[in-house]
Amino acid sequence: MHKIFIVEDDTVIASAIAEQLKTWGCGVRCASDFQNILAEFADYSPSLVLLDISLPFFNGFHWCNEIRKVSKVPIMFISSASDNFNIIMAMNMGGDDFIAKPFDMNVLTAKVLAILRRTYDFGASSGLLEHKGAILNTGDATLTYNDEKIDLTKNDYRILLTLMENKGKVVSRDTLMTRLWETDCYVDENTLTVNITRLRKKLEACGLTDFIQTKKGIGYIIE
Repeated sequence: MHKIFIVEDDTVIASAIAEQLKTWGCGVRCASDFQNILAEFADYSPSLVLLDISLPFFNGFHWCNEIRKVSKVPIMFISSASDNFNIIMAMNMGGDDFIAKPFDMNVLTAKVLAILRRTYDFGASSGLLEHKGAILNTGDATLTYNDEKIDLTKNDYRILLTLMENKGKVVSRDTLMTRLWETDCYVDENTLTVNITRLRKKLEACGLTDFIQTKKGIGYIIE
């Protein structure tokens, strides 16, 4: 099921769009915290974003730019500010389509379904995992924090993926070792410690202090 993230502060319009798309089998979430759209986006990991231009706190161009830093998910602008300047601006910021308000709900639905077909007939949506502003993109194995992309080794990525998938839960050292080295060969536990230490230093250098915490004698946790 494709998931649609609606970033529209007019609750009447947002609810109407949501109900229409649900009838076509789409999962839908409407933005609720207009100061933290990126965190909501990462938490929901949608297949497509419907994005208004005029929003509280930051406009749609800002959020389009922020989303593009971490994801290539399709973005369709929905706005009454439909002059040529705004349409060109929307496309230049990374938008994939633009529909002017007021719009026919059936036309909007047709556009949404067409973009979903073009985008996902040949591949699945890239997943995102978010914690404390850090966004792990499972599509390209990158971590983004404060607009900075952090280079991850294969083991860095597997450690973060395992811990962020189990956010709030302690992950045992054995589980991490199995995830990192999927082999019957013996691996010294110190090798895991070295990998965790290197990853922590990399995270701390970007401002992510105490992102991975140790539960002595048990394992590690992101909480």
